[in-house]
Formats: sequence, structure tokens, C-alpha cells
Amino acid sequence: MTPLAPGQAGPRPGGGPLAWIRAHPRACDTALALAVFGAILVGAMAGPHGPHGPRFGERDLTVTTAVLAAVASGALALRRRFPRSVLVVTGVCTVLELLLETEAPRAPVACSVVVALCTLAARTDRSTTWRVGALTVVVLTAAAMLFGARPWYAQENLGIFAWTGMAAAAGDAVRSRRAFVAAIRERAERAERTREEEARRRVAEERMRIARELHDVVAHHIALVNVQAGVASHVMDSRPDQAKQALAHVREASRSALDELRATVGLLRQSDDPRAPTEPAPGLAVLDHLVDGFVRAGLPVDLDVPRPADALPAAIDLTAYRIVQEALTNVHKHAGQGARATVRVTRTTDALTVTVLDDGTGPDHGHRAPQPGGGHGLIGMRERVEALRGTVETGPRAAGGFRVHVRLPLQTTRTDHQAGASGRSCRTGETG
Repeated sequence: MTPLAPGQAGPRPGGGPLAWIRAHPRACDTALALAVFGAILVGAMAGPHGPHGPRFGERDLTVTTAVLAAVASGALALRRRFPRSVLVVTGVCTVLELLLETEAPRAPVACSVVVALCTLAARTDRSTTWRVGALTVVVLTAAAMLFGARPWYAQENLGIFAWTGMAAAAGDAVRSRRAFVAAIRERAERAERTREEEARRRVAEERMRIARELHDVVAHHIALVNVQAGVASHVMDSRPDQAKQALAHVREASRSALDELRATVGLLRQSDDPRAPTEPAPGLAVLDHLVDGFVRAGLPVDLDVPRPADALPAAIDLTAYRIVQEALTNVHKHAGQGARATVRVTRTTDALTVTVLDDGTGPDHGHRAPQPGGGHGLIGMRERVEALRGTVETGPRAAGGFRVHVRLPLQTTRTDHQAGASGRSCRTGETG
């Protein structure tokens, strides 16, 4: 948003005369100058002390008053561009009229000073308005009392004091209102930008969350498909029965991958879409099916999961399942032939603990952190755990193999979970 100059109002919607005036400031100033010139001439020829109020034509218009009125009024056409200079010109013309019109002292030219002072106050800051306004009031009032109508306290002299003071106050009020409106508009635009940024952030977080779910599904099942397909290719000629069995495992793993992908991608549909899947997210209740897939792929797994006394929170249940899935996938890929895995899940009153151990000695044993061009499975696992305010420990075991130990607190409130999840950006993981 382009900052506004002091006293400057921003563009406003709408049409009509006001819109035309804002679009043509020079024409407006010229018309105002002509109106002030006419008012000065009328004031110069009107008698203010008639029996029934002012009477027009009781005074003669002098050349001096006409010339000074023309100069002062003409200067008002430039009041927006040079407010200080216009105020000086109109003030000098007013003082000259008081000095030169000695026979019939009157000060109608002071009308131009009122307009110029109001313009200056509306387009500058408050301190400048007070300084310049006080100086203008003092100088013109003193000149009127010294050279104007007699006695010094005549209403014409006091009128200059009142009108110039009110002009400064009115201009300052206009400036304050414009600044207030500009501040409200700026706050509204800032709030709108904040809402848009928040919406974009939430969309990015949701996309990352879905990408992480897709990674967990694809990495696990594709790893199994790859291994079984390799087995089938190796024994196709010598042991066709075993090759058929491996291909059956490939078909089953691919079917499971498609089912989970369909459920995950369904999150992208509208909430009122009748075709959106309604299957529950996987959890510890179906952990035995996950382990069976690895056992059929040639990885012996010992499962130690007690029967839950009551249901786990959905986020913790899903996270625990994904951790076991990712850990076993890494064991299957990196632990080497003959490795054995152990999955142990324990639950206390305040936490759920998941431990996955293996005794592998493969080429990648003890070093499963993401390499350049490699996966980020462990990073995705850590992000899931941190989103629930949990802790994760990964690393090689002293007796050989690899260990994954995760602790998920059960007392985490929904508010804390949302705050933790929104405060972290989730990266798309690949199998480490």
C-alpha cells in the first residue's frame, strides 16, 4: 500500500459530484478562487451596520481592494501545491489592505487567509498547524487592531481573530479525520493480507501432511513389491511354484497400496462428496496385518503388542502404526539377509512407547540417516513424533543392529497438538 501524505485521503469508490471534484482538483481550486474573489468584492461593497443587517451597495469598490482581492484569490488556485506560499501571499494582501484603505478600513481580503490557513492545517502536521496558525492569528489580529476599524475592539477586528482561529482548528480536524480513515484502511488491508497468508500456510501444511501419508503408504508397499518381484524373477525358471507365490505377494501388496492410496487421496475431495472413502485410518489394531506382509517377504518379526484397555487417540494410533511401518521397511531394506526384527509396544497411564529392534548386519547397518539423493524416512518419522510433543531415539545398537524408540505422551491436549503441528513445516519423506 502506498503511504498517504499528511492530510491526503486515499481513493474512494463511488461517483457523483464528489468523485468528479476529487478527480479534478485544479478545476475545483479554480472555482473556489473565483468564489472567494466574488465574496471579497461583495464584502467590500456591503455595509455591515445597516438598520436591518448588512446592505449591499453602501460602499464603493476601490481599485486597491480589487487588485488585492484578485492577487489573493488567484493565489488560492495553487493552495494544494504551495500551501505555505499561498498563506504568505494572502496574509500580505490582507495587511496591505488594512494599511492602504485608511479612509474606509475594512478587511474582506482576510476571507482568502481563512481558506489558505485551513488548507495548510489540513495538509501538514499538528505542530506546524499550531505554530503557523498562532503566528497568522497574532499578526493579522494585531494589524487589524492597529490599522483597521476604530475602536480597536470593533467587531471587524475581532472577526479576523475568530475566523482565522476557526480556520486552523477546522483544517486540523480535517487532517485528523483523513489520518484516521487512512489508518483504518491500512489495518483492514493488513488484516486481509494476514488472513491470506494464514490460509496459504494452512494449505501448505495440509499438502505436506497428505504428502507424508502418501510417502508412508508408497514406501512400505513398493519396498515389498520390489523384493517379491526380485524373488520371482530369480526363481522363475528353477522353482515356478515359489515364483507364483512371490507374484501373489506382489499382487496382494499392490492391492493394499492401492486401497490406502485411495483412502489418502480421498482427503482431497470435498467433505460433501458422496464418493469420499469412509474407511478408518490404519492403527495398532491392524498391526498384525502389516507384520504378516513383512513375514511373507522374508523378514521374521516378533510382535509384542498388548491388547489395549481402551481406544487410543486417533493421531497417536496412526502415528504409532506409521512408525512401525517405516522402521520395518528400513529393516527390510538395510538390515541384510537373515535379519530379525522385534516390535514392542507398551502403554502406561501417560505415554505410549514403541520400540523396533533388529539384529541386522547389512551394508547400511548402523547408518540409515538420509544421504544426498537418498530418502528422508527417519526425518518424516521424527516430524510425526514432534508434532505430538513426543520423543524419538534412533541409532545402532551396541550388540549389533538398529534401534528405534519412540515415546508418545497421551496427555497432550488437542490444543497443544494443533499448536505443535502448525508450528512446524512437514517435508515430504522418502524411505531412508
